[in-house]
Amino acid sequence: MEQSGTSTLLKGAVQDLATDVVSALRGGDHVRMSGIETVHEVEGSLDLAAVRVLGADLLLPHVLFPTPPDPAALAVFRKTVEAFPPGADAPPTVKWSHWAMSRTLRRLDTPLPAAPGATGASFEDDDAEPGADWLDAAGWQVLTHQLAVLAPLAVPGEECAVARAARRRPVDVARGFVRAVRRRDWQQAAGAGRWLTLLDGVPDTLGLEAGLDFVELMGGNDPCVALQVQAARVMRAAGALV
Repeated sequence: MEQSGTSTLLKGAVQDLATDVVSALRGGDHVRMSGIETVHEVEGSLDLAAVRVLGADLLLPHVLFPTPPDPAALAVFRKTVEAFPPGADAPPTVKWSHWAMSRTLRRLDTPLPAAPGATGASFEDDDAEPGADWLDAAGWQVLTHQLAVLAPLAVPGEECAVARAARRRPVDVARGFVRAVRRRDWQQAAGAGRWLTLLDGVPDTLGLEAGLDFVELMGGNDPCVALQVQAARVMRAAGALV
């Protein structure tokens, strides 16, 4: 029962953060991080875990517009990166998620000296990309699932092995998007749709824009679905202006 209660609290915290990100994406404003004012307040709480789950998308509005992030949000983000370094045996998606967060810090933050006695890994140590060979060997269903998990890497101009793998297989990602919609897996469909917004060679018959509208509608009040759809719209609009 305690574990179930903790999972429910964590899910709620992630949704609250996702709601803040969606609001910032729609308004071009700072990510406010409701209920978090200073990095000291999140010590020993679920908030760091929630930031870890949301990953690099917490600061996505500041990457896409771009605008300087709120110092409190940036401090919590940095603390999360330092608190959750992936182990050597961590799954590839966990390693890539950490890499994406570290990359975001390098884009937006000025490195600070480590605190005395600190044991957490510095994001400065995470330049090397994890491997991504498993994506090239994956079937289109698995590929789409993995890319949806790694949707925070789907940003304009991102050059990494995951993005290159996606660019090589636009038709497979499109097939995966359709499959996710048919299975009513709105989070996977939204993540795949975000990737498709950035890919060349997507079949015109897919109707991606209408498809994303449908995913958002059917996703109901899930802010994690709304985050992916809104990110896709912002990137699509930016691409149309280029």
